[in-house]
Amino acid sequence: MPTYDADRVAKIHEELHDHLPPEPALRVKALESLLVEKGMLDRSAVDAWIELYTEEIGPKRGAQIVARAWTDPAYKQRLLEDATSAIDEFNFEGQSFAHLRAVANDATHHNLVVCTLCSCYPYTILGMPPTWYKANEYRARAVREPRKVLAELGVTLDPDIELRVWDSTAELRYIVVPERPAGTDGWSEAQLATLVTRNSMIGTDIPRVPETDAAGASLTGARR
Repeated sequence: MPTYDADRVAKIHEELHDHLPPEPALRVKALESLLVEKGMLDRSAVDAWIELYTEEIGPKRGAQIVARAWTDPAYKQRLLEDATSAIDEFNFEGQSFAHLRAVANDATHHNLVVCTLCSCYPYTILGMPPTWYKANEYRARAVREPRKVLAELGVTLDPDIELRVWDSTAELRYIVVPERPAGTDGWSEAQLATLVTRNSMIGTDIPRVPETDAAGASLTGARR
């Protein structure tokens, strides 16, 4: 006679759902499959665009901008005064950087970006937005209890550091210029750019010099 093991059934149920994408992802997948079936969409083109924005356009472009600001005080000043014009100096092709403002972290200030109304985000320089950035919980809590949110994300600020929260809109979006990590004197722009993470340009991460072993190999990679 078969037996019913509630714990085992619950475990199986949990494992099945762990391997299923969330409901919005299922809807997107269904829509994509329908468009492909009707010949209106090339699946490889979708994959190419996702890879382009995730790996090539951003956050590498943003990292280049931050690295330049770290090494060139005059450029940093131009970036903070007029981000659009300063970013145009890189001659990035095919992208618009209008309605963008740069804000800088330093020893006494930390900046955090959120979009409380939807999920406005400068994807042309930061790539695809993280899922949590679009979540209602982050959008609500980032303005209500930003220090607690940062602490949960691994960034604990000293009480005397002023925390500024910037609310993005369709008309104005933000990029955070994080503080340059100590121990990077003499580093090239290319080296510095490897330390800049997408999250640090939102304000939810702090760039760090990776730890190295005796042979100089990196033990920890930069977090996105």
